[in-house]
Amino acid sequence: MVSTVCVVGLGYIGLPTAAALATNGIQVTGVDINPVTVDLINAGRAPFVEPDLAVAVSGAVAMGRLRATKAPEPADAFIIAVPTPLCEDNTADLSHVKSAAVSVAEHLKAGDLVVLESTSPPGTTVELSRWLSKHRPDLSFPHDAGEAADVGVAHCPERVLPGRIMFEIVTNDRIIGGVSTACAERARRLYEVFTKGECLLTDATTAEMAKLSENAFRDVNIAFANELSMVCDHLGIDVGEVIALAGRHPRVDILRPGPGVGGHCIAVDPWFIVSAAPQQARLIRLARQVNDAKPVHVVNEVVQTSGRFKEPAIACMGLTFKANVDDLRESPALHIVNELADRQAGRLLVVEPHITELPASLAGTGRAELVDITTALREADVVVLLVDHDAFRGVKQTALRGKAVFDTRGFWR
Repeated sequence: MVSTVCVVGLGYIGLPTAAALATNGIQVTGVDINPVTVDLINAGRAPFVEPDLAVAVSGAVAMGRLRATKAPEPADAFIIAVPTPLCEDNTADLSHVKSAAVSVAEHLKAGDLVVLESTSPPGTTVELSRWLSKHRPDLSFPHDAGEAADVGVAHCPERVLPGRIMFEIVTNDRIIGGVSTACAERARRLYEVFTKGECLLTDATTAEMAKLSENAFRDVNIAFANELSMVCDHLGIDVGEVIALAGRHPRVDILRPGPGVGGHCIAVDPWFIVSAAPQQARLIRLARQVNDAKPVHVVNEVVQTSGRFKEPAIACMGLTFKANVDDLRESPALHIVNELADRQAGRLLVVEPHITELPASLAGTGRAELVDITTALREADVVVLLVDHDAFRGVKQTALRGKAVFDTRGFWR
């Protein structure tokens, strides 16, 4: 029976998970290396914007069931939800997972459970079991002791959409992969505390691959749409019309193209498959390359067009990686605007309703200013729609008249 949980990493996944457990009666200690995050949570405040998260955090703290610290403490179960970013060679940087394993290991006792939620390359959870064993040779772990292990180790990848995390963390099915069958079963009992969806048990490596496959599938489909848009640009035809007409076929459903792929999942996870099987994952690699190339294509088109104006003003509509969030991680829109600044394409009028100041990478260029929609559309020679925020939906065609318009989302068709 799990009554106490220590969640290591209080970001977009760790904090919602901690709050969900705490509001369902579990005593939760959250761990983060950022002292500002720790202080905010202990004051009952969420350190980032996510619908319903602030209410859950304040309620859990007020009830005395959620507390944040800078180092792990003893618990019945440990959930590791730390970043797994890409290295320069597109392999996974697992240093945060290793560091979390070391910090957790000293607090383990027989009967405990360690769950890796971080999206990871196949084999990482088994490797986590080995890392823990190295630091606690007095305990047995499932990579070598199997069902008889003192400590359980499992993988339960997050499967939520930013902007809907607190809803989907409860309602979505969960894939739970154990290093042994007993580990998976123990992890299932933990997640059933707050999960209304079905808990699907498998082995750890299959669970890792299933999560990566979800995002690689989406990446490949997005790459088709993005490549199609570049082909249509080359041919001088409207990709939106092409997709609409092709979609009249009863078995064709092409996605809308965009300026690239961003966020912490789709832009990253397929590379983990490629690194695990580089000779076999040819299509997945190519899709990543197509999507990574799309921002460059957009920049080149905008630079070429802005060159027609003596002193061009370019309205850049949106910076976040997706609509209606404040998340800039791996954002193709931000990459495009940074590149336009570096290439001195013109005066950049940035419209992003979900932030209050420009990110440092852009503010430091001195070539961009954060303005409102009205100002941007009034002063711009070139308008580049990069994010399909609801706030941009009401822009009238009359406001775009006489301007060069790049609608990378097909939002204003």
